[in-house]
Parts: sequence; C-alpha cells; structure tokens
Amino acid sequence: MADRHFPIRPNLDQLKQQAKELLRDLRRSDPSASAALKKHHPKNIKPLDAKLADAQLVLARSYGLPSWPRLVLACRMTDAICRDDTDVVRELVLKNPELLHEDARGVKGNWGPPMSYAANLGRDQIIAMLNELGANDLQFAFDRACLQGKLETARHLYAMGARPALNSVMGPAETQSGSGLALLLELGATISDELGDRFAPVAMVLQTYSRNPQGKHECLELFAKQGIYLPDTPPMAVHRGRLDLLEAQLNRDPDLLARTFSHEEIYPPELGCHADHSLALHGTPLAGTTLLHLCVDNDEIEIARWLLERGADVNANAEVDADGFGGHTALFGCVVSQPYRVGVRRDDAFARLLLDQNADPRVRASLRKRLRFVEDESMHEYRHVTPLEWGEEFHDQDWVSQPVMSLIVERTSA
Repeated sequence: MADRHFPIRPNLDQLKQQAKELLRDLRRSDPSASAALKKHHPKNIKPLDAKLADAQLVLARSYGLPSWPRLVLACRMTDAICRDDTDVVRELVLKNPELLHEDARGVKGNWGPPMSYAANLGRDQIIAMLNELGANDLQFAFDRACLQGKLETARHLYAMGARPALNSVMGPAETQSGSGLALLLELGATISDELGDRFAPVAMVLQTYSRNPQGKHECLELFAKQGIYLPDTPPMAVHRGRLDLLEAQLNRDPDLLARTFSHEEIYPPELGCHADHSLALHGTPLAGTTLLHLCVDNDEIEIARWLLERGADVNANAEVDADGFGGHTALFGCVVSQPYRVGVRRDDAFARLLLDQNADPRVRASLRKRLRFVEDESMHEYRHVTPLEWGEEFHDQDWVSQPVMSLIVERTSA
C-alpha cells in the first residue's frame, strides 16, 4: 500500500529533490526515513550505506510505483499530455508499448490510462493518436470526458464508438457538471446508477464532495425536466439556486430566515440521500442549521447576500443537540470549509461578507465532526471553541481555510 498520494500531474524536478532529501535524512539516521527504507527496499541495506538510487527506489515505492524509472515515465507521460504534446506521447508509447494500457500515472486511479487521462483534459489529437495505436479504454475515456464537462472530447469519443453506460450520469453528478449531464442525456443516457436506481444520481449531486454551484443548479433542473420531483422546500431552493422559490417561500413564511433545518430536510432521504449523515460530504456540520449556514457550505454567496439583505441574522446559531453539540454560526463554516478543500473558495470573500455584516468572531460553540474517505474517519469533538479555535484545533488541516483564519485574526486584533 502506498504511503503517499502520487499527484495527478507529478513534477519530476520536485520528485528528484524529494529523493535527495530522503537520502540526506537516511544519512542523518532519521527514524521515519529509516523505516521507509526498511519497508520499501528489497535489500537489507543500512541507512548510512544508502545511495541516491536507493533513495529514489524507496521514494517511488512509497508513492505506489514499482521503480524509479517507472516514476520517471509517469512524469514524462502526464507532462506531455498536459502540454498537449502528441509527438512526445507517441514516442513514449512506441518505446514502451505497455504504457498504452497502464494508468498514465503508473498507479491505479480515477484518471486512467493515457487516453482517459487525455480525455480529462480535452486533448483530442492525443486521443485520436492513441486510438490508432490500439488504446482499449475508449469507454472509460468517454465517461471521464463527460465527468469533466469536456463536451467536444466526449462527442469525439462517441463518434469513435463509445456509448453511455447504465451508470454514466454518476460521473457528472459527482462533479456537478451540468454540461456533462446534459450531453449524456442528449446521447440517450438514463438517470440511474449501475443498479438502476433512479435517485442515486440526484443524491450524488446533493451529497458529493464537489462544489460547483452553477453546475449543481443545472443538474437539478435537468433532473426536474426528466420528471424527478424535487420537494418545494427552502433547502432545495438553495440547492437549485432558485431565488424565485425562496422569495415565494419567504412570502408564505415570514419566519423562514430564522428557521433551522434538519439533516433530512437538507438531504432528503426520499431522493436517495444516505441515512448515514457522514456520507453527506461537507465541512462544518449542517444538521440543525439555517439557510445561511447551508449557503456557506455550498458556496452560494449570491443567495447568502440575498438572505442578509432580507434580514437574516448573521449570528444565528445552529441547534444544540442532546449531547451539547451545535450552536455554531455560519462563520464557522467559512473556517472548516468544503469549498476550500476542493479548491473552489480559496479566498476570504465569504467570511469577509459575514464579518462586514457584524458576524461575531468571538462566539463559542461545541462541534463534532467525522470526515469520510480520508485516512482518519473517526469522530472528533471540539468543546467551547471560537471560529478561530475551531480551525486551529481541527484534525485535518486540509479543510481549514488559511485566508479566512488570517482575516479573523486581523479582525479580532484590530
């Protein structure tokens, strides 16, 4: 099993430097470097006797590749595809025919062999060339192009013979690609997963790790046009990006902006959403929160502005459960943030909006959180923390927005 994640686009110069640093650590008898040597090197050599080639082998195997030369090939292949250099890709495959069918990164992953890797990026000339050389991942490449919203590439692959599979729509549902979903439906795809579950793609759009507000809105409207009933609720109006529906709901319920919503209201089980709350992938907990909290987690900043303009309380608290957890404000969601984690909201704009509306950075709450599909899936508890402390103490810093943390420090020290 790999100890490290091999990047989607590995950088050979950086990896060479990592190998040199590993060799340096071995010669310093660093415990972690010595353990890596023992685990990944086929020979029983002493750390002080290790040479650069040994460090390179250990590094490659720690990333899940069998050897340093295979790592170098993976770097050259992915770099050439990213640069859209058809000649280099052809040369690599002709010299190393096995590369045509192995994952481009040399390790099993979602981006697949070179043709599929190219489909993720819309590299149509490379795809055509690899098809002529006998690539056999045409269908997977088509699915990846649809998932990534590479419409022309998907059409080219369709012309080569790829067809929507039973579960093809799950890809664009995962990435909230409205354009990819629309193309698949145009080409005859059915709304279902591999088991024929009609609601699975809807649940995927609602619960996925991805954050693409416009694409999410488009996906949900496409589902509605295909006859899937979406409940007329405030959380669903936010999911759909429908201010007209929110306006009508506010007219019917003047207390709407102060209301809190259960997990099941936010992620309706009748639409296939999972009973396990942790499988709705978000950052700061959402159960028992307001629409403003929901906007923060889904990066719906325009809807948040609309809510604030109509009198939503920027310091409204989430419900507190029987164990004393909850009470957090929307600002907490800007700190431990799913949009930040997936690279959509890398600035402090949402937090700045809330703070400019007098969000209190000193409010305290108790929270607990279980992340999924990470190394540590255990539940963690945080008692009586401010938004800043929530971020400082959170067990996986990949979710903690450093721009927001800096902004809160700036505002609290002013």
